[in-house]
Amino acid sequence: MKNRSHLVLCVDDELVGLGIRKILLERAGYRVLTAADGASGLELFAAHPVDAVVLDYAMPGMHGGQVAEKMRQTKPKIPILLLSAYLDLPAEVTSLADLYMTKGEGAPALLDKLGNLLSPQPHPNR
Repeated sequence: MKNRSHLVLCVDDELVGLGIRKILLERAGYRVLTAADGASGLELFAAHPVDAVVLDYAMPGMHGGQVAEKMRQTKPKIPILLLSAYLDLPAEVTSLADLYMTKGEGAPALLDKLGNLLSPQPHPNR
């Protein structure tokens, strides 16, 4: 599969959703790392050649906006897809991500948006 070389980091404190997302992405051909909180997500992000991040917003300790901000400081070009159950996140949070989607949009939307982030097309905002 064409996605075989892409390594995706998924960060979410909701372990059932994290597990489902890992299976979904692996079936689509991605290699997947998972982290159950922001701190371990940042450790994996620093230690591995991650191609993209799927990041939950609402997590204890450090929310997705704080995690995305730290990721941008070390590897600013890695695409981040911010995922949330909340519909209206503040612009200062969503601006840290390349794409934002709600968990309610479902698996097909996640695969589509992640595929677009990883495609070689130039991003208009960069």
